[in-house]
Amino acid sequence: MQTTSAQSNYPAGVPHEIHPEQYRSLPHMFDEAFGRYGDRPFSVCMERWMSYRELDTLSTALGAWLQSRGLEPGARVAIMLPNIPQFAVTMCGVLRAGFTCVNVNPLYTARELEHQLKDSGATAIVILENFASTLEKVIERTPVKHVVVTSMGDLLGGLYGAWITTAVRHLAKMVPAYKLPLDEGRSVTAFTQAISEGRGRTLGADSSTLDSIAFLQYTGGTTGLSKGAVLTHRNIVAATLQAEAWFTPALSRAGDLAKVNSIAALPLYHIFALTLCLLVIRQGSHMTLIPNPRDFNKFIGVLKKRPFHMLPAVNTLFNALLMHPEFKTIDFSTLFVSQAGGMAASEGTARKWFEATGCPMIEGWGMSETCAIGTNNPVSNTEFTGTIGLPLPSIEIAVKDDDGNSLPVGQSGELCIKGPNVMTGYYNQPAETAAAFTADGFMRTGDIAVMQEDGYSRIVDRKKDMILVSGFNVFPNELENVISLCPGVVECAAVGVPDEKQGEAIKVFVVRRDPALTEDAVLQYCHSQLTGYKRPRHIEFRDSLPKTNVGKILRRELRTSANA
Repeated sequence: MQTTSAQSNYPAGVPHEIHPEQYRSLPHMFDEAFGRYGDRPFSVCMERWMSYRELDTLSTALGAWLQSRGLEPGARVAIMLPNIPQFAVTMCGVLRAGFTCVNVNPLYTARELEHQLKDSGATAIVILENFASTLEKVIERTPVKHVVVTSMGDLLGGLYGAWITTAVRHLAKMVPAYKLPLDEGRSVTAFTQAISEGRGRTLGADSSTLDSIAFLQYTGGTTGLSKGAVLTHRNIVAATLQAEAWFTPALSRAGDLAKVNSIAALPLYHIFALTLCLLVIRQGSHMTLIPNPRDFNKFIGVLKKRPFHMLPAVNTLFNALLMHPEFKTIDFSTLFVSQAGGMAASEGTARKWFEATGCPMIEGWGMSETCAIGTNNPVSNTEFTGTIGLPLPSIEIAVKDDDGNSLPVGQSGELCIKGPNVMTGYYNQPAETAAAFTADGFMRTGDIAVMQEDGYSRIVDRKKDMILVSGFNVFPNELENVISLCPGVVECAAVGVPDEKQGEAIKVFVVRRDPALTEDAVLQYCHSQLTGYKRPRHIEFRDSLPKTNVGKILRRELRTSANA
């Protein structure tokens, strides 16, 4: 399991263990932060600031209002919001009221939303009005009884907030018409009204324990119906403390953690950014909310406004920023952590990022099921390692075969993980839960990995993405990492397509920076870099690659189109 050798390679000051038992629950951690950091800024969005005291007051009011609806302890409350101030207020309010957060992708289709609301048993939802028309289509087939609708400008202050809401509704026309049914005991309440009514109520005592469910965090759903990972208060507190232990050596270079500005460009409903938000609360720093990171002109403009210290992103987001013509005008002198996760980071992007910013991309690995935290490269690294790094404090990893036997160092098998941050199971799916864990309590991740003598691990690929060429296993991540270094290539994705002679042939979809780049040039590059059976048979140039809202490339969609 290499825990000892891994920890011997920890940077100075990083503890080997963390202790979530120092808190009774997440609300206990929140109360401590609000008491310590009341006057400090917590977030900034569209140049409107929110302090920790305001987050405390608003989340208390919302929590008290939710309790007044008669929801049972542990009731599931869905949160369908982008990166706006209402997200943290709602998350903290739901948890402080003793309920369970169900994070929902705001861009879900009606079918996806219906499944998640029904599967989770959510009886309440807080939703941005922009997405209410989607809810309208399915609400009568879900358990939802209480709807809280917010507008974009609700927490942006007075006239400015009202102007933002008007602009979104009437100028940008981003709010489709909707009419939510009020029959069968349903209620629809404006977010500002719920806050106003909650201010006159007392928030009931926190009855949660570390073993209570804090979040139902739904996995991507790109391979079928999504499953709800059951994350307890212990899981989330542990992941927050692990993140703090790992990143503090780098962030402390700011001199005062209160000054640390973390960029929340990835969606907060996703476990990667959610963990960032909780880390910010724990350390009393602040974050910059980016409601729409796809608007790169505005995103770049925000990055230029003030110093920033931590930027978590997926490889595709780092790449897109690098390609923007204004990228070189940003001051990166205070950027101490460029955290890559959510998908494999490519050496080509990492090399360009370091050359442009002077801050190395630090690659890590995690899942919804592990609260985003699993392994990470040390923040003291100055070079891209091509590995997923070391297991974080209090985490054990092992590489196992299909029978659950641990494999020796250097042999590939399924990456398995054990730790206080690992989910307790999948919600209402005992068979899936049983299949997810080995007899000795490790969770199977579905990732194929190789562990090194020094405790670092390397992801070879996902089991389901492996390509079988004439009996040889070919892993798309390896091909993509190599081809990303080909001159003129922006990004790429490799899939297997049926082939009569080899079983499968390799097809690579390429987005090119240089329009003069030819198929022959890519093939010649692959010929010089890859052994025969790993070389692609087909190259297809595209303007873009299909991605999830978080930025993961959808290989399955590419495979389907290639086989059509």
